[in-house]
Amino acid sequence: MLNEINLPLILLAALMATSSPGPATVTIAGTSMKAGRRYGLAVATGISTGSLMWSTAAAFGLGAVMLANAWVFELLRYCGAGYLVFLAVKSAKSALTPGEIQPRGLANPTWKRAYAAGLGLHLTNPKAILFFGSLYAVGVPAHAAPSTLLVIITAVAVQSALVFHGYALLFSSPPVARGYMRLRRWFEATFALAFGYAGVKLLTTRLQ
Repeated sequence: MLNEINLPLILLAALMATSSPGPATVTIAGTSMKAGRRYGLAVATGISTGSLMWSTAAAFGLGAVMLANAWVFELLRYCGAGYLVFLAVKSAKSALTPGEIQPRGLANPTWKRAYAAGLGLHLTNPKAILFFGSLYAVGVPAHAAPSTLLVIITAVAVQSALVFHGYALLFSSPPVARGYMRLRRWFEATFALAFGYAGVKLLTTRLQ
């Protein structure tokens, strides 16, 4: 039953993961600014679909595999930490680059291409793989009932969809896009610090 899990804490962890800077948020924001709201929403829908697929897979299989094989968790942890450090370096380079840089996103896409790009991005995103694997392997009891898992999957999916589509709506607004480009270097510097901190934190995490 639900009393065996801390759903608000799980949703808070998911909110931090989905709203933090990463390939998904950068692609949504960039596509929304370059191609418009419709295509930004298409990318967000593809990413939301990928998130749901990873969440379901982790809930009904990946978590159990990770609990039985601690080395899987360790491998994901090191890969995730390395990926976060890579993003930190990339953001730092961007922050140190003066002048205007085109936002990273799809240019002149079709709706299907934008959706497929979002789906493919999230299915191959180490951040998503690591988060959902860790969530169900560490944050959810191994004996959790299927009904409990379905509640978690649904709640996380709805929240993630709201966040991703919210980014598309936000960055497709011309004033927000202009403001972002004016403050781009400050944003990138903040992203670099956030990625670096998250990478170090993940690297020092131990599976109990």
